[in-house]
Amino acid sequence: MNEVVQKESAPLDELMLAMDVVDTLRHKELVLAREMQAEDRDENLVERLHEIYTGQGIVVTDEILQLGVKALREERFVYHPPPATFGRSLAHLYVTRGRWGKWVGALTITVAVAALTFQLLVRGPELRAIADLPVNLQGAYQGVVISTQDQGVLGDARGLLAAGEAAVADRDYPAARTAVTDLRVLADKLQQTYEIRVVSRPGERSGFTRIPEENERVENFYVVVEAVAPNGAALTLPITSEENGRTSNVDKWALRVDEPTYERVRADKIDDGIVQNAVVGAKNRGELNAQYTVPTTGAAITEW
Repeated sequence: MNEVVQKESAPLDELMLAMDVVDTLRHKELVLAREMQAEDRDENLVERLHEIYTGQGIVVTDEILQLGVKALREERFVYHPPPATFGRSLAHLYVTRGRWGKWVGALTITVAVAALTFQLLVRGPELRAIADLPVNLQGAYQGVVISTQDQGVLGDARGLLAAGEAAVADRDYPAARTAVTDLRVLADKLQQTYEIRVVSRPGERSGFTRIPEENERVENFYVVVEAVAPNGAALTLPITSEENGRTSNVDKWALRVDEPTYERVRADKIDDGIVQNAVVGAKNRGELNAQYTVPTTGAAITEW
Protein backbone atom coordinates (compact mmCIF):
# COMPACT_ATOMS: atom_id res chain seq x y z
CA MET A 1 0.00 0.00 0.00
CA ASN A 2 2.82 2.43 0.88
CA GLU A 3 4.58 1.57 -2.38
CA VAL A 4 1.47 2.46 -4.36
CA VAL A 5 1.18 5.83 -2.61
CA GLN A 6 4.86 6.55 -3.17
CA LYS A 7 4.64 5.60 -6.87
CA GLU A 8 1.56 7.79 -7.36
CA SER A 9 3.14 10.75 -5.55
CA ALA A 10 6.50 10.47 -7.23
CA PRO A 11 5.48 12.21 -10.47
CA LEU A 12 4.07 15.11 -8.47
CA ASP A 13 7.27 15.39 -6.42
CA GLU A 14 9.33 15.32 -9.57
CA LEU A 15 7.09 17.99 -11.16
CA MET A 16 7.42 20.21 -8.12
CA LEU A 17 11.19 19.78 -8.16
CA ALA A 18 11.29 20.58 -11.86
CA MET A 19 9.27 23.75 -11.22
CA ASP A 20 11.65 24.66 -8.43
CA VAL A 21 14.57 24.14 -10.79
CA VAL A 22 12.96 26.49 -13.31
CA ASP A 23 12.35 29.05 -10.60
CA THR A 24 15.95 28.75 -9.44
CA LEU A 25 17.21 29.18 -12.98
CA ARG A 26 15.12 32.37 -13.39
CA HIS A 27 16.28 33.90 -10.10
CA LYS A 28 19.92 32.89 -10.71
CA GLU A 29 19.86 34.19 -14.28
CA LEU A 30 22.80 36.57 -13.83
CA VAL A 31 24.87 33.98 -11.99
CA LEU A 32 24.22 31.33 -14.62
CA ALA A 33 24.45 33.57 -17.68
CA ARG A 34 27.97 32.34 -18.43
CA GLU A 35 26.92 28.68 -18.34
CA MET A 36 23.91 29.47 -20.59
CA GLN A 37 26.25 30.88 -23.24
CA ALA A 38 28.86 28.10 -23.07
CA GLU A 39 29.06 25.35 -25.71
CA ASP A 40 28.07 22.63 -23.24
CA ARG A 41 25.61 24.87 -21.44
CA ASP A 42 23.13 22.15 -20.51
CA GLU A 43 25.80 20.05 -18.79
CA ASN A 44 27.26 23.15 -17.15
CA LEU A 45 23.84 24.19 -15.95
CA VAL A 46 23.14 20.78 -14.47
CA GLU A 47 26.51 20.79 -12.73
CA ARG A 48 25.98 24.31 -11.40
CA LEU A 49 22.49 23.44 -10.21
CA HIS A 50 23.93 20.40 -8.36
CA GLU A 51 26.19 22.80 -6.46
CA ILE A 52 23.31 25.16 -5.65
CA TYR A 53 21.00 22.45 -4.34
CA THR A 54 23.80 20.57 -2.54
CA GLY A 55 24.67 23.84 -0.81
CA GLN A 56 21.05 23.97 0.39
CA GLY A 57 21.14 20.35 1.56
CA ILE A 58 18.72 19.21 -1.15
CA VAL A 59 19.38 16.06 -3.22
CA VAL A 60 18.12 16.41 -6.79
CA THR A 61 18.75 13.83 -9.52
CA ASP A 62 20.27 14.70 -12.89
CA GLU A 63 17.00 13.65 -14.52
CA ILE A 64 15.04 16.26 -12.57
CA LEU A 65 17.63 18.94 -13.26
CA GLN A 66 17.61 18.17 -16.98
CA LEU A 67 13.78 18.21 -16.92
CA GLY A 68 13.87 21.70 -15.30
CA VAL A 69 16.36 23.02 -17.90
CA LYS A 70 14.22 21.66 -20.70
CA ALA A 71 11.05 23.13 -19.15
CA LEU A 72 12.75 26.54 -18.89
CA ARG A 73 13.68 26.47 -22.55
CA GLU A 74 10.15 25.42 -23.56
CA GLU A 75 8.60 28.02 -21.17
CA ARG A 76 6.45 25.21 -19.87
CA PHE A 77 5.78 26.89 -16.54
CA VAL A 78 5.46 30.44 -17.89
CA TYR A 79 2.04 32.05 -17.49
CA HIS A 80 0.65 33.52 -20.70
CA PRO A 81 -2.36 35.74 -20.00
CA PRO A 82 -5.43 35.12 -22.16
CA PRO A 83 -6.03 37.55 -25.04
CA ALA A 84 -7.90 40.75 -24.23
CA THR A 85 -11.65 40.34 -24.72
CA PHE A 86 -14.72 42.30 -23.66
CA GLY A 87 -15.59 39.65 -21.10
CA ARG A 88 -12.08 39.68 -19.68
CA SER A 89 -12.20 43.49 -19.44
CA LEU A 90 -15.47 43.29 -17.53
CA ALA A 91 -14.02 40.69 -15.20
CA HIS A 92 -10.96 42.87 -14.60
CA LEU A 93 -13.19 45.85 -13.81
CA TYR A 94 -15.16 43.75 -11.37
CA VAL A 95 -12.05 42.44 -9.61
CA THR A 96 -10.53 45.94 -9.33
CA ARG A 97 -13.79 47.63 -8.30
CA GLY A 98 -12.32 48.37 -4.89
CA ARG A 99 -9.85 50.81 -6.48
CA TRP A 100 -12.15 52.64 -8.86
CA GLY A 101 -15.52 52.08 -7.23
CA LYS A 102 -15.18 54.94 -4.74
CA TRP A 103 -14.19 57.40 -7.48
CA VAL A 104 -17.04 56.31 -9.73
CA GLY A 105 -19.45 56.54 -6.82
CA ALA A 106 -18.26 60.04 -5.94
CA LEU A 107 -18.51 61.08 -9.59
CA THR A 108 -22.00 59.64 -9.83
CA ILE A 109 -23.10 61.55 -6.74
CA THR A 110 -21.55 64.77 -8.09
CA VAL A 111 -23.34 64.38 -11.42
CA ALA A 112 -26.61 63.62 -9.66
CA VAL A 113 -26.28 66.69 -7.41
CA ALA A 114 -25.41 68.87 -10.42
CA ALA A 115 -28.41 67.55 -12.35
CA LEU A 116 -30.71 68.13 -9.37
CA THR A 117 -29.32 71.65 -8.87
CA PHE A 118 -29.82 72.44 -12.55
CA GLN A 119 -33.37 71.12 -12.40
CA LEU A 120 -34.25 73.10 -9.27
CA LEU A 121 -32.42 76.37 -9.95
CA VAL A 122 -32.37 76.62 -13.75
CA ARG A 123 -34.66 74.29 -15.62
CA GLY A 124 -37.49 74.43 -13.09
CA PRO A 125 -37.79 78.25 -13.04
CA GLU A 126 -37.37 78.31 -16.83
CA LEU A 127 -40.28 75.89 -17.31
CA ARG A 128 -42.43 77.88 -14.88
CA ALA A 129 -41.61 81.10 -16.76
CA ILE A 130 -42.62 79.45 -20.03
CA ALA A 131 -45.88 78.22 -18.48
CA ASP A 132 -46.57 81.77 -17.21
CA LEU A 133 -46.06 83.44 -20.61
CA PRO A 134 -49.75 83.40 -21.68
CA VAL A 135 -50.79 84.90 -18.34
CA ASN A 136 -48.01 87.50 -18.51
CA LEU A 137 -49.02 88.49 -22.03
CA GLN A 138 -52.63 89.05 -20.99
CA GLY A 139 -51.56 90.93 -17.88
CA ALA A 140 -49.26 93.25 -19.84
CA TYR A 141 -51.96 93.84 -22.44
CA GLN A 142 -54.53 94.71 -19.77
CA GLY A 143 -52.04 97.18 -18.34
CA VAL A 144 -52.24 99.07 -21.64
CA VAL A 145 -56.04 98.78 -21.85
CA ILE A 146 -56.60 100.40 -18.46
CA SER A 147 -54.08 103.15 -19.21
CA THR A 148 -55.51 104.71 -22.37
CA GLN A 149 -58.55 105.33 -24.53
CA ASP A 150 -56.43 106.03 -27.60
CA GLN A 151 -57.63 103.58 -30.25
CA GLY A 152 -54.41 103.81 -32.18
CA VAL A 153 -52.37 102.82 -29.12
CA LEU A 154 -54.84 100.03 -28.27
CA GLY A 155 -54.50 98.72 -31.82
CA ASP A 156 -50.73 98.59 -31.41
CA ALA A 157 -51.19 96.74 -28.12
CA ARG A 158 -53.47 94.15 -29.74
CA GLY A 159 -50.82 93.60 -32.41
CA LEU A 160 -48.17 92.97 -29.76
CA LEU A 161 -50.50 90.58 -27.91
CA ALA A 162 -51.24 88.59 -31.07
CA ALA A 163 -47.54 88.39 -31.92
CA GLY A 164 -46.75 87.14 -28.43
CA GLU A 165 -49.47 84.48 -28.48
CA ALA A 166 -48.32 83.26 -31.89
CA ALA A 167 -44.76 83.03 -30.57
CA VAL A 168 -45.93 80.90 -27.62
CA ALA A 169 -47.79 78.58 -30.02
CA ASP A 170 -44.62 78.25 -32.13
CA ARG A 171 -42.53 77.72 -28.97
CA ASP A 172 -40.54 80.83 -29.84
CA TYR A 173 -40.27 81.82 -26.18
CA PRO A 174 -37.70 84.64 -26.58
CA ALA A 175 -40.05 86.37 -29.02
CA ALA A 176 -42.95 85.90 -26.61
CA ARG A 177 -40.91 87.46 -23.79
CA THR A 178 -40.07 90.38 -26.04
CA ALA A 179 -43.79 90.95 -26.65
CA VAL A 180 -44.42 90.95 -22.89
CA THR A 181 -41.62 93.49 -22.38
CA ASP A 182 -42.88 95.75 -25.18
CA LEU A 183 -46.40 95.75 -23.75
CA ARG A 184 -45.14 96.59 -20.27
CA VAL A 185 -42.95 99.41 -21.61
CA LEU A 186 -45.96 100.76 -23.48
CA ALA A 187 -48.13 100.64 -20.35
CA ASP A 188 -45.44 102.38 -18.28
CA LYS A 189 -45.07 105.09 -20.90
CA LEU A 190 -48.82 105.68 -20.89
CA GLN A 191 -48.75 106.08 -17.12
CA GLN A 192 -46.05 108.77 -17.23
CA THR A 193 -46.96 112.38 -16.48
CA TYR A 194 -44.53 115.27 -16.87
CA GLU A 195 -44.01 118.80 -18.15
CA ILE A 196 -41.46 119.83 -20.74
CA ARG A 197 -39.66 122.92 -19.50
CA VAL A 198 -36.93 125.18 -20.87
CA VAL A 199 -33.73 124.80 -18.83
CA SER A 200 -32.92 128.14 -17.13
CA ARG A 201 -30.43 127.24 -14.41
CA PRO A 202 -27.44 129.55 -13.99
CA GLY A 203 -24.48 128.52 -16.12
CA GLU A 204 -26.60 126.41 -18.51
CA ARG A 205 -27.67 127.35 -22.01
CA SER A 206 -31.39 127.80 -22.60
CA GLY A 207 -31.15 127.94 -26.39
CA PHE A 208 -28.88 128.28 -29.41
CA THR A 209 -28.95 128.46 -33.19
CA ARG A 210 -27.40 126.01 -35.61
CA ILE A 211 -26.64 126.05 -39.32
CA PRO A 212 -27.01 122.53 -40.76
CA GLU A 213 -24.18 121.25 -42.93
CA GLU A 214 -26.64 120.12 -45.60
CA ASN A 215 -27.99 123.65 -46.14
CA GLU A 216 -25.83 126.53 -44.94
CA ARG A 217 -28.43 129.11 -46.04
CA VAL A 218 -30.80 127.89 -43.29
CA GLU A 219 -30.54 128.66 -39.57
CA ASN A 220 -32.30 126.37 -37.11
CA PHE A 221 -33.46 127.55 -33.69
CA TYR A 222 -33.39 125.36 -30.59
CA VAL A 223 -34.42 125.69 -26.94
CA VAL A 224 -32.86 123.33 -24.39
CA VAL A 225 -35.59 121.48 -22.51
CA GLU A 226 -36.05 118.75 -19.88
CA ALA A 227 -38.92 116.54 -18.67
CA VAL A 228 -39.98 117.25 -15.08
CA ALA A 229 -42.24 114.89 -13.11
CA PRO A 230 -44.99 116.21 -10.79
CA ASN A 231 -42.66 115.75 -7.81
CA GLY A 232 -40.04 117.98 -9.45
CA ALA A 233 -37.66 115.19 -10.45
CA ALA A 234 -36.01 115.39 -13.87
CA LEU A 235 -36.76 112.33 -16.00
CA THR A 236 -34.58 110.47 -18.47
CA LEU A 237 -36.31 109.86 -21.79
CA PRO A 238 -35.36 108.21 -25.10
CA ILE A 239 -34.85 111.03 -27.61
CA THR A 240 -34.01 110.57 -31.28
CA SER A 241 -31.63 113.09 -32.83
CA GLU A 242 -32.67 114.52 -36.18
CA GLU A 243 -29.02 114.94 -37.13
CA ASN A 244 -27.89 111.30 -36.97
CA GLY A 245 -31.06 109.30 -36.32
CA ARG A 246 -29.68 107.77 -33.10
CA THR A 247 -31.88 107.39 -30.02
CA SER A 248 -30.29 108.14 -26.66
CA ASN A 249 -31.60 108.18 -23.10
CA VAL A 250 -31.03 111.76 -21.95
CA ASP A 251 -32.21 114.04 -19.15
CA LYS A 252 -32.25 117.09 -21.44
CA TRP A 253 -32.34 117.76 -25.17
CA ALA A 254 -32.61 120.60 -27.68
CA LEU A 255 -36.09 121.08 -29.16
CA ARG A 256 -36.27 122.77 -32.55
CA VAL A 257 -38.73 125.71 -32.53
CA ASP A 258 -39.55 128.61 -34.81
CA GLU A 259 -37.64 131.88 -34.62
CA PRO A 260 -40.31 133.88 -32.71
CA THR A 261 -40.43 131.23 -29.95
CA TYR A 262 -36.65 131.20 -29.75
CA GLU A 263 -36.53 135.01 -29.50
CA ARG A 264 -39.21 135.05 -26.83
CA VAL A 265 -37.29 132.57 -24.67
CA ARG A 266 -34.06 134.49 -25.29
CA ALA A 267 -35.62 137.79 -24.18
CA ASP A 268 -37.17 136.11 -21.13
CA LYS A 269 -33.77 134.74 -20.09
CA ILE A 270 -31.98 138.10 -20.67
CA ASP A 271 -34.54 139.93 -18.51
CA ASP A 272 -33.53 138.44 -15.15
CA GLY A 273 -31.52 135.28 -15.94
CA ILE A 274 -34.56 133.08 -15.49
CA VAL A 275 -37.05 131.86 -18.08
CA GLN A 276 -40.39 132.69 -16.46
CA ASN A 277 -42.59 131.03 -19.07
CA ALA A 278 -40.55 127.83 -19.15
CA VAL A 279 -43.29 125.27 -19.89
CA VAL A 280 -43.45 124.45 -23.60
CA GLY A 281 -45.32 121.14 -23.47
CA ALA A 282 -46.75 118.36 -21.33
CA LYS A 283 -47.25 114.61 -21.34
CA ASN A 284 -50.57 113.55 -19.78
CA ARG A 285 -51.47 110.12 -18.41
CA GLY A 286 -53.05 107.93 -21.06
CA GLU A 287 -51.24 109.69 -23.90
CA LEU A 288 -48.28 108.20 -25.70
CA ASN A 289 -46.57 111.44 -26.71
CA ALA A 290 -46.19 114.91 -25.27
CA GLN A 291 -48.27 117.79 -26.56
CA TYR A 292 -46.41 121.08 -27.17
CA THR A 293 -47.74 124.55 -26.52
CA VAL A 294 -45.23 126.22 -28.84
CA PRO A 295 -44.79 125.88 -32.62
CA THR A 296 -42.56 122.83 -33.15
CA THR A 297 -42.39 119.65 -35.14
CA GLY A 298 -40.92 117.83 -32.15
CA ALA A 299 -37.57 117.50 -33.94
CA ALA A 300 -34.65 117.40 -31.54
CA ILE A 301 -30.90 116.92 -31.15
CA THR A 302 -29.07 115.39 -28.20
CA GLU A 303 -25.58 116.83 -28.70
CA TRP A 304 -24.48 120.44 -29.11
